[in-house]
Amino acid sequence: MSWRISSRIAVVAIAALALCSGSASAATLVPSKPTVFFGVSDRGTTEEFYEFADLVGKHPALLETFHPWGNSLNQAFQRWQETAVRPVLHISTADDQTLAELITPRQIALGGGDNYLLQLNNVFAKRGLRAYIRPLGEPNRCRNPYSAVTCAGAQKGGDHATVWYKQAFRRIVTIVRGGGSLAQIDATLAGIGLPPLNRTKGPNPESLPLAPVAFVWSPLPAGSPRVRGNWPGNYWPGSRWVDWAGTDFYSQYPHWRDLNRFFRQPLWRRKPFAVTEWAVVGEDNPRFVKRLVYWAHKRPRVRMLVYFRGFGEAGNPYRLGLYPRTTNTLRLKLRQRRFPAYAAGHAATLPPVEVTPAPAP
Repeated sequence: MSWRISSRIAVVAIAALALCSGSASAATLVPSKPTVFFGVSDRGTTEEFYEFADLVGKHPALLETFHPWGNSLNQAFQRWQETAVRPVLHISTADDQTLAELITPRQIALGGGDNYLLQLNNVFAKRGLRAYIRPLGEPNRCRNPYSAVTCAGAQKGGDHATVWYKQAFRRIVTIVRGGGSLAQIDATLAGIGLPPLNRTKGPNPESLPLAPVAFVWSPLPAGSPRVRGNWPGNYWPGSRWVDWAGTDFYSQYPHWRDLNRFFRQPLWRRKPFAVTEWAVVGEDNPRFVKRLVYWAHKRPRVRMLVYFRGFGEAGNPYRLGLYPRTTNTLRLKLRQRRFPAYAAGHAATLPPVEVTPAPAP
């Protein structure tokens, strides 16, 4: 069965389906109970998305796109529309090609990246695009440039201290969410000890529109490495700045005790919960799928599961098609009605981006 949208009529039908699949809170975009949004990671093409949908027998409601700091959303927005999904945008500070650090947590906190944050606010607010924003995920994974520790377990300090990660997260939320006058935005920033809005490409806007986005904070269940100062709570920016708590969980590291401890942590135990990345890796493991889906089912706070497919082709161990029994098990689990095929107000319900044609030579 093909899941490709081939006509405007299909898009309209999908929109109607979406509106029947469970509404969402305007503040946090949490689906109504018992709905759980199932999603998949973005590999850069609509063809990859539909191949995965065919494998699992269901259209994923979410598509998680991984972008480096400052990257344009134009191509991603087109994919989100073509695949009729609600996006999850993960923002990293590592260059896609070189992995070099593009901006430090301290620089973000002090306003060095405000041009990009204003761009994000503009994209989501003016288009009315409902989305989940996942800034700087897995901060306690040492290989991420914004982590506060080295892979040897030493504290980086300076621009990468946890205090700067938390301040960077708060600034991202304040500006991208918007919803106030310039004076109100600056007052919010001043209230947490940060400088005012710092647009360098022209004057600051008089106000920022409210973007229909929810923010996902998502460290690993335990630190990597597991050293003092690298536990999830060290990176907690505060309840005011977090709409969803989440984490990543893979079959080759099935540390269920860590997952349960993270889920129950008092600081975020009232937040809706997302498994922002999960996958079977290395060997066919249908039992892992059964256990994780059951784990989510027994915990009503879990409202999002996003399957990660990795990047590249050669040697990519995250390709679901490598594991036929896992694929069949996931296909069976996704037949449950609590996993809707579409989220209300997905990207395909919005007007397409107008592209100005290039002048004739």
